[in-house]
Amino acid sequence: MKRFHYYRRVLAAYVIASKSQLTFWHDRPEMNPNSPFTEIGEYYMPFFQKADYSGFHDDSGIPMLDYHGQIGRQYNPIAIAQWGLGNYNLLLRTGDQRRRGKFLAAAEWLRVRLEPNSFGVPVWNHLFDWEYRSRLISPWYSGLAQGQGISLLVRAYKETHQQKYLEAARSAFRSFLRQTHEGGVCFTDQAGDVWFEEYIVSPPTHILNGFLWAAWGVYDFFLATGDGVVGALFARTMDTLHKNLHRYDLGFWSLYEQSGTRLPMIASPFYHRLHIVQLRITASMSGDNLFAQFADKWEGYTRSRSNRTRALCLKSAFKLCYY
Repeated sequence: MKRFHYYRRVLAAYVIASKSQLTFWHDRPEMNPNSPFTEIGEYYMPFFQKADYSGFHDDSGIPMLDYHGQIGRQYNPIAIAQWGLGNYNLLLRTGDQRRRGKFLAAAEWLRVRLEPNSFGVPVWNHLFDWEYRSRLISPWYSGLAQGQGISLLVRAYKETHQQKYLEAARSAFRSFLRQTHEGGVCFTDQAGDVWFEEYIVSPPTHILNGFLWAAWGVYDFFLATGDGVVGALFARTMDTLHKNLHRYDLGFWSLYEQSGTRLPMIASPFYHRLHIVQLRITASMSGDNLFAQFADKWEGYTRSRSNRTRALCLKSAFKLCYY
């Protein structure tokens, strides 16, 4: 049954003309050449296609994603943050005040919707169940959402100078100071390496793209505040990435996560391209050239047709076995 629902969602996005949640996520991953790395400015990826999302918006103009079936239309805090960040980038490029209105609408939605979880830690909840390998039951939260929400809020603070946005970002950052079993999004492994978890599951799966986007939120909060504790946390996660990035390299493609399963969770072509872009950005952010070297290596993998075919076959096998 889980396989049926998965393939139905894919069909809705790529075969049927109707919009689905997948239509929002799968834009082309790109590095934003206008983004600075020493101060808050344009976000590190353009998100222009997401800024112009043509799917459903509520009466306040906030995008809602259509998951079809029993889930239906839902707010997704990650999507709202990315929509807002794309509009912020376009605001800085064009000066268009309509972009400013959308960007601040996203910031205000995030500010208002930040709420304590059962541990009292402020998070952005997803209010629908989601099929991961273990089912995520509503309400669930994500390190990825926490990071990108912070990235948007500190830009809203810079644009408006309104303290409420910085305070909301500060509240959201608390989740990065707590371990997952304490209501946070941080996991420290037996080697002392610090991870940010996209999905809070046990054992943790260390999804690469979610870890990186979450870390960028920590970096942005450091740029906004200059707080040494925040800077030290970001540095620890860069050490984690430096020590563990080789574990995501199959020798012909990248892994999506550390699944702990007999068959590895290989990245789809989209997520493999996203990893390459994210690593280039993270190299510029951290000054660690190892990340750029892996980006070059993984980009080289995509030039081989046999690599692409092998990756697609392994990805399909994993989905059949575990979803």
